[in-house]
Formats: sequence, structure tokens, C-alpha cells
Amino acid sequence: MRAPVPFQPAAMPVPVSPVIRDDVALEDLAPAQWDALTDGQPLLSHAFLSALHETGCAVPATGWRPRYLTAWSGDMLVGALPLYAKTHSYGEYVFDWGWADAYRRYGRRYYPKLVAAVPFTPVPGPRLLAPDTTTRRALLDRARALVAEGGFSSLHVLFVDDVQAEEGGDAGMIVRRGLQFHWTNPGYGDFADFLAAFSHDKRKKVKQERRRLQEAGVSFVRKRGSEITPADWRFFYGCYERTYRAHHSTPYLTRAFFQRLGATLAANLMLVMGFRDGQPLCAALDVYNDDTLWGRYWGAIEFVRGLHFEACYYQAIEFCIEQGIGRFEGGAQGVHKLARGLLPVATHSLHVIGDPGFAAAIADYCARERMDIAHSQEELSEGSPYRVDAVAD
Repeated sequence: MRAPVPFQPAAMPVPVSPVIRDDVALEDLAPAQWDALTDGQPLLSHAFLSALHETGCAVPATGWRPRYLTAWSGDMLVGALPLYAKTHSYGEYVFDWGWADAYRRYGRRYYPKLVAAVPFTPVPGPRLLAPDTTTRRALLDRARALVAEGGFSSLHVLFVDDVQAEEGGDAGMIVRRGLQFHWTNPGYGDFADFLAAFSHDKRKKVKQERRRLQEAGVSFVRKRGSEITPADWRFFYGCYERTYRAHHSTPYLTRAFFQRLGATLAANLMLVMGFRDGQPLCAALDVYNDDTLWGRYWGAIEFVRGLHFEACYYQAIEFCIEQGIGRFEGGAQGVHKLARGLLPVATHSLHVIGDPGFAAAIADYCARERMDIAHSQEELSEGSPYRVDAVAD
């Protein structure tokens, strides 16, 4: 009798490093090919990014030169990094103006720099679009090499998710943190159920805000996708533009961009419109999928107390509850969001600084900043509007 053959586990396949290319533009890729890498995130979709490029928003003339990296296994696209060469720091929402000024004072050049981001969109998520660590690392190494070769002062990977933030830190990148305010849905039955989780005083304040608008004759309509008419888009853009002008700023996004989104990303759009005496008063545009709603753009033709909170937060939360959406991300900054049920969460960005001396100084600054952010998050959380016995993850 032959001796039994001892059990041997099957050999694990050895990951093969993909080929990284920097000569394939987004417009040269089929939408389905790109979107297969984004895990259904509409703000990373081919439709959203190409709208930014093709309507003149994120283009070289505005300081955003696409330098996309793509990863290939044979003829198959297996990864990508939306990368831009930038000549300024506008539209990023992770502020490095002080770093640029330090470079200038020492007679050094900070721009151009490399930024991996969704332009004008401070939304956390993956930036290294690949399902495996080998491909993500290959993309990151190629982006870092562009800095080491001397053509760019630095690399900045903005609003990266928790997993990729940890991977970047392990790879020796400088990790920077910020704060945003997000709302989560544990399964509320309706808006009243949501408010029932608040402390008495906080619940009373929200009810008062909503009641004042009703008494002022203001009502709201939510429109989804194809329900949004050309007239609605014109009114929305007028509000959006007016709000930027009121803050002495230039709108980043064009009317053509929003019209393009209405045609190509309709299934992921929700427009909140406020009316008084039958006339439109304000508009807020949100982007959503089955899991998350992102509050993005808003404006009004006049100031009405509480209008912003209702259009941008309460209507969005109510929509999420109705649709069973688990999270609402309210955009950058805004401590006022805390009283509306959005709680502070940490955001992450990754940085490579080409100059060793500046790299050490910036790493030290970011280490101290991370401690400040952690303390701020803890202090803000103590001001949560939720009852101690209520569950608000």
C-alpha cells in the first residue's frame, strides 16, 4: 500500500504588478470601464468627472491639468488615480496656502503640485481606484515618482477614505486630518422619529425653525432626476451663482456643468426647491446613491431666517429616511450642522513633500494638527443634540 500523500494547501497566486500609464485620458476610456472601479460612487463616476472637464471647470485654463494615472493588466483596466497638476490651491478644501507661502518666502517654487482629488468636491472616498493593495501601491508609487523626478513640489491625495489613509501612512506619507459633519440613519421611521432622539431643548429648536418657515408661507418640493425641468436648472444656477457673488467669490462651476449633470447623472440627483406665494425662493442640489446622500450646492434669492437649514439639512435628512439611505454628508466645515443632527467625523489627506527640509517641518505641523483635530472632535461630540440614551452612530 502506498503511503498517503500529505495534504498541501493550494499555492496562493503571486500578485502581478500592473503596468502604470500616464498617457490615457478619461475621455479615452469607456464610461463602464471607469465606473467599474468606483464602487457606485457617483461623484467619482465618468459622468461627473468628464462633466467637470468638458464644460470648462477642471481644465488647464482654470489651473487644473488632468494627469490621470491608469493601471493595466494586459488590455484590462484594473486601477486608476484621478490626478491633476495644479498651479494654485483653489477648489481643494484642504488648505495649504501657508505651505505655499513658506516656499515663496524661502525663494522656492511650490507650484505646480500634484493633487489627487475630485475637483471642487470635498467628499471622502477612495482616490486610488483599485480593489487590491498591489495596484493601489503601484499607482501611488508612480505618483510619488513624479515628485521625486523634480517636476512637482509635492503630491496631495485629498479626502481619502480610512483604509487608504492607513495605507498611505504605512507607506511613509504625511497624514493630515480635518473635520466634517455627517448624519447617520439607524433606521428612523420618519422625521418625527429622528427628532425623538434629540434632547428636549434641541428638538424644540428644530421644530421652531421649521414652524417659522411654514408660518412665513414657505413650502418645499423635492424633485428627482428627470423631474427637474430646464426652468428649474436655470433658477438653481442663478441661486448658486448669486450665493458665490454674495461672498465675494467666483463660482467654480458653470451652468453648462449642471446642465450636463442633469443629462448624464439624473438618476443620482435630487433638487430641493423652496417656494413662497408660488414663486421659487431657494434651491439645493444633492447627489445620492443607495447608501449615501451628499449635500453639494445651494443658493437663495433672498435671506429668510432658517431657509438654509431647511433646504440643505432637514429636507435632505427627511429624504434619506424616506428612501432608507444610511448616511448624509453635509459638505465641508460648518459647526452649525451639529445642532441639526450631523456629528463630527475625521477626514484624511495624504501628502508627499519633495524638499526634505520642508517635508520634516510640514510633518511636524500635521502631527500637532492631528492632535488638535482629535481634541476638537471630542469637544464637539460633547455638544451632540442627541439624548444620552438615544442611538446615533
